[in-house]
Amino acid sequence: MPRLYSPSHRSLGGLAAIAILLGSTSPAYAGAATGAATEWTQLANNAQLIDLLKSSGIQVDNQLTQIGQLAEQIQNQLKIYENMLQNTAQLPAHVWGQVESDLNRLRNIVGQGQTIAFSMGNSDDVLKQRFKSYADLDTNLPNAESYSSTYQSWSDTNRETIAGTLRAANLTADQFESEEDTMGALRGLSESADGQMKALQIGHEIAAQQVAQMQKLRGLVSQQMTMTGTWLQSEQTDKDLAQKRRQEFFKATAPPTSGGQKMKVEW
Repeated sequence: MPRLYSPSHRSLGGLAAIAILLGSTSPAYAGAATGAATEWTQLANNAQLIDLLKSSGIQVDNQLTQIGQLAEQIQNQLKIYENMLQNTAQLPAHVWGQVESDLNRLRNIVGQGQTIAFSMGNSDDVLKQRFKSYADLDTNLPNAESYSSTYQSWSDTNRETIAGTLRAANLTADQFESEEDTMGALRGLSESADGQMKALQIGHEIAAQQVAQMQKLRGLVSQQMTMTGTWLQSEQTDKDLAQKRRQEFFKATAPPTSGGQKMKVEW
């Protein structure tokens, strides 16, 4: 599983600001995945950061919806393969090739979810560094948590859940970390009907987990965007009030400079 929350990754600054790496999915599911690749931490202009923040919520929600739908489709397809295997000694090579493709797409889905969580967590960190008012609002979360730490907790839980599923089948998380390792493990399992069934059951369970996990991640993103929307509205209200005060100041009538008692020197 990609360890996207390791200290070495955090030291790199922000990942792409929600221009998530969905290019590895099929084109039909890329959708809103394509976009700017600007990193949060490279946006020196705060106005650019705010504009990007405003547009990212809907984009991320769409991406997570696509990922969840794809995970559900893979889950259903693997169930079909399981039913096929119950009626035959072993899945033929061309069908097993489709299984391998689906399981590899499932591995990509896991990485995409982790990337989104990492990027959203980084956006929280950058906003807290740039804006004190955002940092103050973020500290009002329950249990003194921040969205950054909440995303990290989600990521850790997701990895541990998948690792537990793999361990139950005498596999390791490392065998699910890269395409090459995943394909190697699947080739070993494909040699027998029992191995094929084990692979299908593992894939089915992981796909089901990802459907649930993507729903949880969507919930986190929704909560964060609601909070940031409240903050943005407050910031705009403060700006509007300051602008109104400036306008009233410059529109004010200057005090008269003539009339009144003349000053004279008296000896």
